[in-house]
Amino acid sequence: MSLTPSNMIPLGSTAPDFKLPDVVSGQFLSLSAIKGELGTVVMFICNHCPYVKHVNPELVRLANTYRGKGVGFVAISSNDIVSEPEDGPEQMRKVATGLNYPFPYLFDETQQTAHAYDAACTPDFFVFDKQAKLVYRGQLDDSRPSNNVALSGHDIRNALEALLQGKSVSPRQRPSIGCNIKWKK
Repeated sequence: MSLTPSNMIPLGSTAPDFKLPDVVSGQFLSLSAIKGELGTVVMFICNHCPYVKHVNPELVRLANTYRGKGVGFVAISSNDIVSEPEDGPEQMRKVATGLNYPFPYLFDETQQTAHAYDAACTPDFFVFDKQAKLVYRGQLDDSRPSNNVALSGHDIRNALEALLQGKSVSPRQRPSIGCNIKWKK
């Protein structure tokens, strides 16, 4: 594991489209299929990363809170499953069903989607407005597996609340940090 921060791509960037298989339903889903009426949260996660394991409960709470308010959610795993077999589709399905993910969990086998988003780590978060323009990228909150700060989703919740109220999202955003995405060799 190499501790890696988000790349913090420019705010205002347009969400790249994708068409990836959902490991639970088996359906191929695109950005337009998961996009929310008011906004969309794209999360790059995986199964093995201790940072993702740490935030999983808050990801479920966050999606359960905001999906009914017009925000779409999707999780994408882009890790190379040769180097990280635990991140393969069958294991992804078990994690998604075991944790009752209220969002699709997509497998990016080619890693093209991760490259298109310039994702760097797991977890890596991107929040887009209803025009699919980036309004937030960065950390979920200040909680880390070893710092004893309670999970709150504070940073993303603030961004989503501003979005839902038609306000500007603060440009002061801190990078997420976690395991590096395991790129194919």
